Amino acid sequence: MSAEEPLFRVVRGVPTAEELAALVGAIITRSRPAAAPAPTTTSAWARSGRPAPARGWRAAGLPR
Repeated sequence: MSAEEPLFRVVRGVPTAEELAALVGAIITRSRPAAAPAPTTTSAWARSGRPAPARGWRAAGLPR
């Protein structure tokens, strides 16, 4: 692909500058690789309200 060759072209119709800008933005957004979501960390306060993992009946009476 040469420097003068366009990346895409409008085949039919006469788009406005805003429509072309929206098209370019959509193409750029779709061409990027999706970023992996950041792992969420749970605070100790939130973990304290959740049920404890099943550790057996003996450990149920021990403090956490």
